[in-house]
Amino acid sequence: MLDGLSGALASVFFPSDCRICESLLQTASRLPVCNDSVASFRRNPLEICDICGVPWGVPGESDAEFAICPECRQQKYGFERARSYGQYEGALARAIVLLKYEHIEPLGKWFADRLLEVVRADEKRLWADMVAPVLLHQQRKKERGYNQVELFAKPLAKRLGPPYRPVL
Repeated sequence: MLDGLSGALASVFFPSDCRICESLLQTASRLPVCNDSVASFRRNPLEICDICGVPWGVPGESDAEFAICPECRQQKYGFERARSYGQYEGALARAIVLLKYEHIEPLGKWFADRLLEVVRADEKRLWADMVAPVLLHQQRKKERGYNQVELFAKPLAKRLGPPYRPVL
C-alpha cells in the first residue's frame, strides 16, 4: 500500500512520460509504460507450433495430435517446448530493449507475470524442474552490470515454484 501511495505522490510531483510512446503517464505505477503501449503489444496467436512456439499459418493441420511447424518436423532441438509471450516487434520490442539496456526491475516483474500467464494457460504440457537465465557473455555482463534475463527469471521462478539457478 505504501509503495502505491509513494508512486502516486511521485507521479504528481514528478510526472513522467511513457518510455515507449512518450505520452504522459496517467497512473501511478512503477512500470514506466502506459496502458496504451501495453495494449499494443502483439501477443502470440493460438496457432503456434507445439514444439518451438512460433506462430504459423496452418491452423488445424497436425502432426500426430499436435500442430508442428515445418522447421520442427525437419530438425531436432535441445528442448521439448519453448513458449513466448508475444512477437518481437513494435512496442513490445521497445519494451524488451528497455529491459535489456536500462535495468528497469518493475518491467522485469511485469514480464515475469506475463510469462506465468503463458505457462498457466498450458500447464498440462509446460513444466520446469528449474528456471535458469540464458547465459550472458561475461564482457556483456561487465558492460551492462547485470543479466537482463535475471530481471524476469527470478520473479518467475518465485511465482512458478521451481528453484532459480543462475548458473547450470
